[in-house]
Amino acid sequence: MTLARLVAVCAAWGVFWGSWSALLPAVQAQVGASDADLGVALAGVPAGAIPAMALTSRLVRGRERAALAVTTVLFAVAVSLVGLVGSPLALGLALVGLGATSGAFDIALNTATGRAERESGRRLFQPVHAAFPVAVIVAAPATGLARSLGYGPAQVLAVVAVLVLACAAFAAGLALGRGVQPVAESGRHGAWRHAVVLGALAAGALVIENSVEQWSVLLLEDHLAAPTLLASAAPAVYMGALTAGRLVAQALPRLGLRTLYLVAGLGGGGGIALAGLAPVAWLSLAGFGLTGLALGPLVPAMLSRAAVGDEDGALVSAVSTFSYAGFVASPLLVAALSAAFSLPVALALLGVLAVPLLGRYLTDRSG
Repeated sequence: MTLARLVAVCAAWGVFWGSWSALLPAVQAQVGASDADLGVALAGVPAGAIPAMALTSRLVRGRERAALAVTTVLFAVAVSLVGLVGSPLALGLALVGLGATSGAFDIALNTATGRAERESGRRLFQPVHAAFPVAVIVAAPATGLARSLGYGPAQVLAVVAVLVLACAAFAAGLALGRGVQPVAESGRHGAWRHAVVLGALAAGALVIENSVEQWSVLLLEDHLAAPTLLASAAPAVYMGALTAGRLVAQALPRLGLRTLYLVAGLGGGGGIALAGLAPVAWLSLAGFGLTGLALGPLVPAMLSRAAVGDEDGALVSAVSTFSYAGFVASPLLVAALSAAFSLPVALALLGVLAVPLLGRYLTDRSG
């Protein structure tokens, strides 16, 4: 029952982000924003998320169930407000609030999942995180259908907000303990160093993930002359493979984190290089699929490793916060590389970010 509740909450989070990607053109038209205005407004998401994640990581400890329920409610409110804005400035301010609540939700979900793992002895991060890409795959075309039927951002986001709000009840009903266990100072410094390493490696993986979400359609349409329908399938191919990778990892409990470093380093790095440099669209799609399949299980496995013995949730929060830097850096990094070279080469060069995973495979002896 705990797993089902966590999956439902994570899925609601994915429903919003899937809907949001399909709603962006309508939101831009609603507020009368230029491309530059929209770019500035979208920067409000990380601007709100980063400080909120740092603050939530301190407040959530020992209150995981309540924190997840509260952040779910706040996220639902923020989602509904975004649909009501009428100017670029209002959109930017609303997205700061959205980023703050989404960041807080991220920390609360991961710490609650980590606590549930410790208390139940079950592996939960992979199936919980698998719910997000599945929800994105379903929500994006559903939102496109709603737009084609004449529904605007306010109506679509109101429905999404109600769905997210309903999932707050699932969060409130989680069977989790309360309070934190005393953590010995001995070994804490080493544990924090480990959390920083995990967070940095996860950030590299998330740079690649975000680049696929943001640039894959453009790559196929503009550089490989793919039909619109085929090009628009690229994020879904990636997300589907991401889900499959996580479910495979869940089904194979002996597939340890060290092995996942190797798989992600070779498959993730090689896959994104293939996607960027492929001469034809179908081969690029195969590269995106390989990237998702290889990278999918990595971040949940890292969070699960951080959760072991993390009685106050500090290490899981740290990994979550550090790894978020990947999402923040990805658009700027790909844009800079594209300006210096080209979009295909820029995406291929992201494969370099998988090299540290191979180094970690060679040095990590913990399994």
